[in-house]
Amino acid sequence: MGKVYNEIAGRNLDRLAGLSDGIFAFAMTLLALDLRPPDFPVVHSEAELWSAVSTQMLPRLIPYLMSFMTLGIFWVGQQTQLNVLSRTDRNLTWLHIAVLLTITLLPLTTWLLASHPAYRVALAAYWINILLYGITVYAAWEYAVRAQLVAPEMPAAMLVAVPRRIIAAQSLYAAGAALCLINTYVSIAFIMLVQLNYVLAPRLRWLYRL
Repeated sequence: MGKVYNEIAGRNLDRLAGLSDGIFAFAMTLLALDLRPPDFPVVHSEAELWSAVSTQMLPRLIPYLMSFMTLGIFWVGQQTQLNVLSRTDRNLTWLHIAVLLTITLLPLTTWLLASHPAYRVALAAYWINILLYGITVYAAWEYAVRAQLVAPEMPAAMLVAVPRRIIAAQSLYAAGAALCLINTYVSIAFIMLVQLNYVLAPRLRWLYRL
């Protein structure tokens, strides 16, 4: 009975994609919950409002935007993998569930970074979260290829492009995290530039070649 169950469990690719969409959407929504307006009862002028916005909201807005872009990039990456699969199995489904586990942690590590942007521990926790995503999504792709779960019509170039893209992105994130040894704000700025590259590169030819 157990063998039969394992052979049929987790084989619905559409349900896996649907679960992924829901988790990503929920994580994106949780990010916004950390954006709180200034304490309006103590605001009595334009100057006080601007001071409240610049000191209370803007420092949290930057990590929010960075993580929102991160989730968008990761969603595109995971959906790209799912789109080239002809089928899935129990092992691959659980690998993608592991990917989603790392996604559910991103609002927490974003909150930590937004609350303590000057501390290396907060930046390290955020980077480790990104690293865990890279490891799990890479493992899912490699398993899918080895188990011959990818569609026969998938372009052969994808076999090289997907792992190369994951490794390149993780290398850039690691370089950005290492910059926290100089200054955590420099590290955050570099990671944001990496995100902007992956968001804008398809539209900017000189970035697309990188």
